[in-house]
Amino acid sequence: MTRIAIVDYGSGNVRSVRKALERAALSGTGNVSTIVTDDPDELRSVDGIVLPGVGHYADCATALRNRSGLIEAIHEAVFTHGRPFMGICVGMQLLATFGEEDQITPGLDWISGSVGRLRPTPSHLPVPHMGWNTLITVNDHPVLAGLGDGPHVYFTHSYAMTPLEEQDIAARTDYGGSITAAIARGPLFGTQFHPEKSQAIGQRILANFLNWRPG
Repeated sequence: MTRIAIVDYGSGNVRSVRKALERAALSGTGNVSTIVTDDPDELRSVDGIVLPGVGHYADCATALRNRSGLIEAIHEAVFTHGRPFMGICVGMQLLATFGEEDQITPGLDWISGSVGRLRPTPSHLPVPHMGWNTLITVNDHPVLAGLGDGPHVYFTHSYAMTPLEEQDIAARTDYGGSITAAIARGPLFGTQFHPEKSQAIGQRILANFLNWRPG
């Protein structure tokens, strides 16, 4: 059985993410179980990790760091044992070097880059960016396979990640300018959009993640 851990650090919508993963598992991804946990020992033992995140970057970063041993356990699972990792929304942004929401807050620095406020052109476009936008795949990543032409996914955010290295960008969207919609490096994958709110396309992405075995 494949065991997937959803990290519970008080800053993510874990219920909807768990339900979406369980629905994706029913689509033929095999025998999958999910747990919601902040236990470092459990995180070291699972087959994959999902880090959700909703709200203020600094609050999420602080909440994650305040869970003793949590970051170290995730790092060990992902980088020592090669477990697949998915960050969602702020959970993806936390992979960056730092975030600029109200202040400079260090991130995990697992993918070099920064998280800055959206400044769409024309400026009358509202921030936060909320709603459905086309996902533009820019590299052939297994988690983004089989989405069809012009897939639409659901965004709700005021800040976005800018990776330092272009090859770390897996997909973009356009909202008054190009925005990083997904990132990927080794066993790390992240989405700025919410796959758990993105209906059939989101379910396909989550099913792909459940089947993904980083090389």
